[in-house]
Amino acid sequence: MTEPQKAAKSAPRPKKAADKSGRTRAREFALQALYQHLVGRNEAADIDLFTRDLSGFHKCDSAHYDALLHGCIAQAAELDAAIAPLLDRPMVEVSPIEHGVLWIGVYELKHCLDVPLRVVINECIELAKAFGGTDGHKYVNGVLHKLGQQWREAEAAAQRG
Repeated sequence: MTEPQKAAKSAPRPKKAADKSGRTRAREFALQALYQHLVGRNEAADIDLFTRDLSGFHKCDSAHYDALLHGCIAQAAELDAAIAPLLDRPMVEVSPIEHGVLWIGVYELKHCLDVPLRVVINECIELAKAFGGTDGHKYVNGVLHKLGQQWREAEAAAQRG
């Protein structure tokens, strides 16, 4: 086998949809649902019914989806209050996608302690890359990194070494 063939064989492949975990899928569906809430001001129950009928929903962790959708909407004011001091602009100027991703990240940092800090941040960066604007993932990373340092201080310190 030639060197280019070896390199091509060992190069990381992009994740296929089939490789996604149930929780990753739950975050994706929750983000789409939160977008409907943020932009359309639709009620959580209506959004939930619509989202559960979408193709591929059966492959997601529906309990995690429920927690994210209903938890983020119910605690929207608290989540925004945690996010706002870390922003460089008013919340109304943050795109609805980045806003929804930040809600998911903040909710998981606060309520899903079984999800490691690094995973919360990485999953939200990937959501922002997949659904958001060109550099939205950088913004999400900066905000969640600062909040993670505050809320999960011991975990953040252990990651630093």
